[in-house]
Amino acid sequence: MNMPSRLTRGLLLWLTVLLGIGILYYVSRRQQQAQPIEAPLSKVAAEVRAGNVAGIEIAGRTLNITLKDGSRLVSRNEDGATLTETLRGLGVAPEELSNVVVQVKAPAQWNGVVSLLAMLVPGLLVAGLVFFMLRQSQGAQNQALSFGRSRARLKDPQQPGVTFSDVAGAEEAKQELVEVVEFLKEPEKFISLGARIPKGVLLVGSPGTGKTLLAKAVSGEAGVPFFSIAASEFVEMFVGVGASRVRDLFTQAKRHSPCIVFVDEIDAVGRHRGAGLGGSHDEREQTLNQILVEMDGFNTDTNVIIMAATNRPDILDPALLRPGRFDRRVVLDRPDMRGREAILQVHTKGKPVAAEVDLTQIARATPGFVGADLENVVNEAAILAARRDKKQIGPAEFQEAVERVIAGPERQSRIISEHERRVIAFHEAGHALVMQALPECDPVRKVSIIPRGMAGGYTLALPADDRTLHSRSKFRADLAAMLGGRVAEELAFADVTTGAADDLERATQLARAMVTRYGMSEALGPMIFGQKQELVFIGREIGEQRDYSEEVAAQIDAEVRALVNEAYQRAKDILTGWRSKLDRVAAALLEEETIDGRRLAQLCEGEPSSRWEDMPDAALAPVETYSGVKV
Repeated sequence: MNMPSRLTRGLLLWLTVLLGIGILYYVSRRQQQAQPIEAPLSKVAAEVRAGNVAGIEIAGRTLNITLKDGSRLVSRNEDGATLTETLRGLGVAPEELSNVVVQVKAPAQWNGVVSLLAMLVPGLLVAGLVFFMLRQSQGAQNQALSFGRSRARLKDPQQPGVTFSDVAGAEEAKQELVEVVEFLKEPEKFISLGARIPKGVLLVGSPGTGKTLLAKAVSGEAGVPFFSIAASEFVEMFVGVGASRVRDLFTQAKRHSPCIVFVDEIDAVGRHRGAGLGGSHDEREQTLNQILVEMDGFNTDTNVIIMAATNRPDILDPALLRPGRFDRRVVLDRPDMRGREAILQVHTKGKPVAAEVDLTQIARATPGFVGADLENVVNEAAILAARRDKKQIGPAEFQEAVERVIAGPERQSRIISEHERRVIAFHEAGHALVMQALPECDPVRKVSIIPRGMAGGYTLALPADDRTLHSRSKFRADLAAMLGGRVAEELAFADVTTGAADDLERATQLARAMVTRYGMSEALGPMIFGQKQELVFIGREIGEQRDYSEEVAAQIDAEVRALVNEAYQRAKDILTGWRSKLDRVAAALLEEETIDGRRLAQLCEGEPSSRWEDMPDAALAPVETYSGVKV
């Protein structure tokens, strides 16, 4: 029911109530007025003979007599006789009647209507109340009946939507989905050759890589109806509701064939069966069973394609991934530099970007960023430009936006004591110098002691190229760089602080992963130790299954400790030999608060600078060795 009809019905109800109140008030007022005394015609004749009657008003058969003392009488005339004939019959002489003013009053037109309404309005009010209660009960019944209906949202194919031109950085994924678009447009082309289009397409990728956007682009390219629903909308408290909604969704999809049904975050109902609470009869598993049945029941002539998105394909039920259901998997990985540049071009389209902004350099400066991160960078840059009353978005805004996305906004108003400021300066200088000394580390791009987010200072480094493989030498260099801040504090103040807590935690985790997950321990050899465990209905890792003995566990602990101690000693040797450079860099940070890679090389007295000469100036980026001292 729409809003105008509700408003009209409400107004009619209120008007009826007000009309009834008015009629009842009128009737009560009439009853409160002085009622005349009923009198027989003989008494009326006697009063006329006595000369006490001032006037008589004739209203049909009713006689309203007004006496000279102001009192009133009421009587009724005989049928078929006039008042004069009646009074003469009762002994009234004509001369006595001539002294009385006789008026004939026409009957009121509304008296009957008012009387009729006075009788009908109470009944109408009762009938209206009963009707309203019945409508309310009917609405509640309709809501109960619609509880098991699908809540999928249908997008009109005639309205403009997202197309493949709006999706960048996922060229391989788009190529995989071109066949889906062609099948929806020309199904006979495939059916005539006996080909079968995949019934289900599973989009797999990290959060923010554009899975939902790509599904909308397929619908926009094909020009067919697009049903979208989150998997969590199937599951309710009552068992069987989710299965009913699945049946209703597929029924609607078949009526709108050809179409696309998109289920977002399908792992909410598609987890392994029989591993959660409630056995095999809980609501989630019944919903999954219904999805399996509906997908397997599709024929080749239905032209309905199911698309789903998840970032946890490892926990999905195997029956969901078998051929005939989700038998095609499209992986959306983090974009490379060219993909990031294409994504930036999409998000900067229509925005007043300054001519000196180089999107290629920004793409190089944002390794590991997904589409959502890059969209956030562009949006933050636009907000900063507006805050600074600029007409265009310049390189400075993009640079600040990247840093805000990485570490949060600057906190220059935070009051830090001079001693803590010196500790932070030496801490960050230690990180920077170890990175500068080890060629395996990424080149340092920026060092700052300005608090940002939760960090009291930070060191940013920029990799020369996108990296998918990490070597053992790179990991060892990163361990030394992580511990450089702790070593610098110890050398400068002969004491350590809690500022290196995050560095120590990350270094320990990396060293343990090198031993147990990557097989990079010379003592233990190329083996994996421990199997990850997770509670399926929670979906998070809650422990590790130890498939090794206590003796091996002791060896793992010893290897982790040896890697960390080796990295600590390596950082200590570097900073001990560069003690004067450590003081210079720390002093420069205390004076300038922020230094870049070129300034760091100058402070290192002509150390090799080829690692940073080609680095972009438009933006900054973090890598694994990003460190921030917490104060």
